[in-house]
Amino acid sequence: MKAKEFDKKFDQGEDISSYLDFSRARRPEQAQKRVNVDFPLWMIHALDKEAKRLGVPRQSIIKVWVAQRLEKSNARNAPENMHGV
Repeated sequence: MKAKEFDKKFDQGEDISSYLDFSRARRPEQAQKRVNVDFPLWMIHALDKEAKRLGVPRQSIIKVWVAQRLEKSNARNAPENMHGV
């Protein structure tokens, strides 16, 4: 299939997954790396309480909160980052 035809199918919202080879697909910056963090006991209790309330593991709460904070920080610093582009 030619690229123009593929693009047309995509633009029309057609399912193009059968035309793709996902066997070697990668998600940049999504590789996992284990880190150890020591928290005070009161934080662990608060995290566990919130995790239980939401029905998710403690690790999920930590990941989401850290990601939100980093996104907020990146958004705040975005204009500075654009000067070097």
